[in-house]
Amino acid sequence: MTVRSSHHARSSHHVRSSHHARPFLAPAPFLGDEASQAPWDREESLRYTRWLATGHYENFHVVSLLLPRELHQDFYNVYSYCRWSDDLGDELGNPARSLKMLAWWRGLLQDMFNGQPLTHPVFIALAETVAHRSLPIQPFAHLLDAFAQDQTVTRYPDWPTLEDYCVRSANPVGRLVLMLCGYRDEARFQLSDSICTGLQLANFWQDVSVDLDKGRVYLPLDLLARHGYTEQQLLDRQDHPAIRAALREAVDYARGFFHRGRPLVDTLDARLALDIDLFVRGGVAILNQVAAADYAVLRRRPRITPPRRAALLLQALAAHLPPLWRKPRNP
Repeated sequence: MTVRSSHHARSSHHVRSSHHARPFLAPAPFLGDEASQAPWDREESLRYTRWLATGHYENFHVVSLLLPRELHQDFYNVYSYCRWSDDLGDELGNPARSLKMLAWWRGLLQDMFNGQPLTHPVFIALAETVAHRSLPIQPFAHLLDAFAQDQTVTRYPDWPTLEDYCVRSANPVGRLVLMLCGYRDEARFQLSDSICTGLQLANFWQDVSVDLDKGRVYLPLDLLARHGYTEQQLLDRQDHPAIRAALREAVDYARGFFHRGRPLVDTLDARLALDIDLFVRGGVAILNQVAAADYAVLRRRPRITPPRRAALLLQALAAHLPPLWRKPRNP
């Protein structure tokens, strides 16, 4: 339900469909390939988003198999938009160029919602999903706001400013998932927001060292100061009891969002409930890994091993298989 570039399986190689000679490319190499920028047709565009989603997102095969088949292509299309947006913000290596390309991408988004002719495969595919599922522009635009913010804002003074960022960087994805599955009430949106913010924070605490490499600090500065740790010490990656204490508080803070959002699972169709439960379990597992590493994340990124991922899936299946397999009762 959230998108962080550090978790994507990156690939820049050409993949050719047996139905055509045009290469399928990940976003960054796509931008420099003239053949990929020529107009695309509908079928080719749908194949492209399916390729991008199923070939480059480590959890997507699991998630898509848990959802009704008629939703698969819609999820591929929405994911591809999110992936492109994220890559334009994080993978071009130059904030000024990222801002320029995000503005270009926003223009294509506006064109799609205004009914203008489309040539980019992601928007050709996404237009069908937007029309069929009656999706609004706001969550798509909010994601671009967040990725643009990443180019100019690299420090957060306190929890409220960081949470405000999560409103645009993470929460729109959860709302889109709910809308794709037919849920549009504010109560579920609020619960989803809690889960998505928790996931975003869990990713931040897992990726402290990764984000430092990008010049970004997501730990609130007043949290560091409260524990007697300076921003310069963080930039120097000084492992000290103070930073571990700050991270312990940050992990506990993120746990609260999962606790508040977890009731969403019990309000959903069984198959979507399994999907969302798996996201919650995965986010909590990340926090547990950070804690298990004694909060020493400055030089080594905690990770969830494949066996642990399999165990999480089995736990979620055990919790949800009875309703998944139960036949509907006659009224």
